[in-house]
Amino acid sequence: MSTALPESVDVARQVQARRTYEGSLPLASMHRLRDSLAADEGEARYAIEFGKDAFGISFVALRVEAGLPLVCQRTLDVFVLPVAIDQRLGLIAREDQEASLPEGYEPLLVPDGQLDLAGVVEDELILALPVVPSKPGAPLDWSDAPAGAAVEEERPNPFAVLGALKKH
Repeated sequence: MSTALPESVDVARQVQARRTYEGSLPLASMHRLRDSLAADEGEARYAIEFGKDAFGISFVALRVEAGLPLVCQRTLDVFVLPVAIDQRLGLIAREDQEASLPEGYEPLLVPDGQLDLAGVVEDELILALPVVPSKPGAPLDWSDAPAGAAVEEERPNPFAVLGALKKH
């Protein structure tokens, strides 16, 4: 079932109702992410579930799958990086509540009780971007010589004579 994401939701009501959203967002609609991509074709499939755990902690479980078109920094080829995010975000109203979250929760600050779900999906995709994109299987060869330059023959060490004097 695909449900369109509302622009903003009240997290307390979503948690109480244990609301879920599933669907897809076009990469072209993600303005902050789009600047890091080689192209804006494609989409991100998401599943968002609000709830409360056994300790009474309000959370949003987020699953996102997308293929992000990036430029390889070794070969300058465009490649698609498959991204799969499975994250549990603990909903907190103040920064000092972050320490009370159990292990396995990432904090999500919601000071006014309103949440932009499309923004959360975009944020997680931005966090999944590699610092230096490199295509899997790209060659690791490196040469300081300019292309087409002949390889120099090994020259004799000018200090070899001193080595011979040291032996005597």
